[in-house]
Amino acid sequence: MEYTQLGRTGLTVSRLVLGTMNFGPQTDESDSHTIMDAALGAGINLFDTANVYGWGENKGHTETIIGNWFAKGGDRRDKVVLATKVYANMAAGDPAWPNHDKLSALNIRRAVDASLKRLQTDHIDLYQFHHVDRSTPFEEIWQAVDTLVQQGKILYVGSSNFPGYKIAQANEIAGRRGGTIGLVSEQCLYNLAERRAEMEVVPAAQEYGLGVIPWSPLHGGLLGGVLKKEAKVGRRSSGRAADALADPAVRAQIQAYEDLLDKHGLEPGETALAWLLTRPGVTGPIVGPRTAGQLESALRAVELKLGEELLASLDEIFPGPGPSPEAFAW
Repeated sequence: MEYTQLGRTGLTVSRLVLGTMNFGPQTDESDSHTIMDAALGAGINLFDTANVYGWGENKGHTETIIGNWFAKGGDRRDKVVLATKVYANMAAGDPAWPNHDKLSALNIRRAVDASLKRLQTDHIDLYQFHHVDRSTPFEEIWQAVDTLVQQGKILYVGSSNFPGYKIAQANEIAGRRGGTIGLVSEQCLYNLAERRAEMEVVPAAQEYGLGVIPWSPLHGGLLGGVLKKEAKVGRRSSGRAADALADPAVRAQIQAYEDLLDKHGLEPGETALAWLLTRPGVTGPIVGPRTAGQLESALRAVELKLGEELLASLDEIFPGPGPSPEAFAW
C-alpha cells in the first residue's frame, strides 16, 4: 500500500479509502468484518462511513457494524483513521422532527455522541459535513467543532459535496475565528466520466490545502467493464449503469474506453482507480466493495502505473471540462 498526507495535515493515510456504504444493506455483518480485516491487512487505514448509512429504518446500522468490528480488539481501532459524516435526518419515526439533521450546533453535538456510541469509540478522526447547510452560518458550525475538538471527540474536519466557493468560505471564516484549522478534506463525486470537480472544487481544495477524496470512482459501475460483463452474461445491465448506457453517445464512449484498455491488457475498474491516483490533489478514491474479491481488484490499482500515452488517450475519450473560467468563458 502507498500512503500520503491528508491535505495540509500531518495525518498519514492510505491511497485507497475503504467505503462502507454497502455494509448492512448489501453485505451482512460477518462478511463486512471479513472485508475490513482484509483491508487492514492490505494496509488500508482510512475507513469512511456516515451516520445515515444503513438507510431508512436501518440508518446508523453501518456504524454499528463497524463498532462491533472494533470491539473485537486486536488494535483494530488504533490502526484505523476513522471518518464518518453528519447531515442527514437521524430522528426515529417522523423524519421531519426538527433539530435532528443538518449542521446546527445542537445537531452536530447530538450526532457526534450518537456516532461515538454506535462506533464504540471515544473519538472520530475525521468528521465530515455530508452536505452544505445553507441555513447554518459557519461561525456556528466552527464554534460547535471547537468544543468537540477540545473535548477530544473529533480531531479533524472535512466536507463532502461542497462547491468550491463553500470550501473557500468555510476556511476563510475558520481562519478569521482562529482556534480551528478548518476543513482538511473534501469528498466529492469525481471520476473519468464525471470531471466537473476539476473546474472549481479541486482547485479550491488545493488552494486551501484540502485532500480530495473522490466518491463513486467507477461512476456507478459504468467504468468497471460494464459492456464486457454484458457480453459475458448475455444480458443488459441494470440500475444506474443501464440508464446511462441507454444514451447511444455514452454507450459509444464506454465502448471506446473498454476497447482501449483491451489493447493495453488492462482491467477497466482498476484503470479508473489508477487514473484518479494520478490526478493533482487527490488523496485517494473511496472503494466500496460488497465482497472480498472486489477489494482485491481495487488493491491492484495502487500498483498500476499508467503511461503518458494511455493517459492522453483517456483524456481524448473523457476530455473533462477544463479549469474555470476557460471551461465556460474565454
